[in-house]
Amino acid sequence: MFPLRLLALIFVSSATVDPSPEEKKKKKEEDDDDDDEEEEKNRYDLMFRRGDLLEVPRTLFTHFGIYLGGGRVAHFIPDILPVVSTNQLRIKQMVTNTRLILGVLAKCGSVRVDSVEDFAYGADIIINPMDKMCSCAALQGEDVARRAEKLLGDVAYSLLWYNCEHFVMYCRYGTVMSFQTFQFCKTMRKLLLSRGVAKVTAALVACLLVYLRVMDTWSVLLAVLLPFLLWMAS
Repeated sequence: MFPLRLLALIFVSSATVDPSPEEKKKKKEEDDDDDDEEEEKNRYDLMFRRGDLLEVPRTLFTHFGIYLGGGRVAHFIPDILPVVSTNQLRIKQMVTNTRLILGVLAKCGSVRVDSVEDFAYGADIIINPMDKMCSCAALQGEDVARRAEKLLGDVAYSLLWYNCEHFVMYCRYGTVMSFQTFQFCKTMRKLLLSRGVAKVTAALVACLLVYLRVMDTWSVLLAVLLPFLLWMAS
C-alpha cells in the first residue's frame, strides 16, 4: 500500500503545480468576459421586466418580441434554414436577411430566443407600446413570458395571418391580431377596390375582347362581372 500512496502523493502534487503566466492570462480574460456578460444581462434587467413587449422599427416593418430576462428576447421570425439544414449551431446564429426573405416566401419560421442586441439589430427599442392601443388588458409579466417560452420552436409563418406581432399579442394580451396587417389590408383595399380601378379594368377587358374577337355570352358576362364587383366593393 505504501508505494501506491507515494505515487498518489506524487500525482496530486504535480497536478497542483501553479499555472503558467499564459494560463493565468487566459483564465483572467475568460473571467473578465464572464463578468462583462453578467453585467450586460443585469443592465438589461434594469431596463426591462420579464414579460415586457419590445418593439423595434425596421426598414419596411416593425419587429416585436417578448423579454424573458437575462438579456434574452423570444421573438417569431421567418427562417428558411431549419427546413434545409439540421445543423443546430448554424440555425442558432443570427438570422440573415437572405434567410428571412426565403422564410417569408416558404412560409416557415421559428419562435427563438436571441440576445437583446441581435433582436434590436441596432434599432431603438420601444417598451410595451401596445398597452395604450389594445383594448385587452395586459397579462401578468410571468404569464406572458411563460406563454412565449411554451411556443418556442418551428411554427408556420404568414406575413398577413401569423407574424411576429400576432405572436406577441397572443402572449401579452391573449388575442391574435396585428395592427400592421390591418393597416396593410386597408391600404391595399384603397388601392385596388376603387372606382378608378373598376373603370380601367372595364376598359382593358373590353379592348381584350375586341382584340381576341370573342363575343359569346359567357365571355361578355365575365368581362362585365369583374369590373362590376370592383365597382360595388369600392
